[in-house]
Amino acid sequence: QVQLVESGGGSIQAGGSLRLSCTVSGSIDSSTCLGWYRQPPGKEREALAVVDNEGSTAYADSVKGRFTLSQNNANRILDLQMNNLKPDDTAMYYCAAQMCPSAAVAITAPVFPQFGYWGQGTQVTVTS
Repeated sequence: QVQLVESGGGSIQAGGSLRLSCTVSGSIDSSTCLGWYRQPPGKEREALAVVDNEGSTAYADSVKGRFTLSQNNANRILDLQMNNLKPDDTAMYYCAAQMCPSAAVAITAPVFPQFGYWGQGTQVTVTS
């Protein structure tokens, strides 16, 4: 069983920055990837940044160069630094632990919220 708790969301003006943090507890095995996902209103959930057990990180094209994923505390804290935020970044943001062959595969794979472990989500709202 894996538990994930997100924090750090909020409302911010376009061009600003936010840092999301996810605390991970429970057993993580070598086939598990950790990552940040989001679900805009009325849209499907999408992967933003994923790190695999080998430490490789992959980003969605929509956030590449603006968002940075980092781990610390023996990989039990997963942070997402978000810079130059845009109104299109408005969404519910989730931290997740899922089985995946690699970060490169996970970043483009369909997202199935019924599988894996998910946090409760944190809302990010970017105003113009």
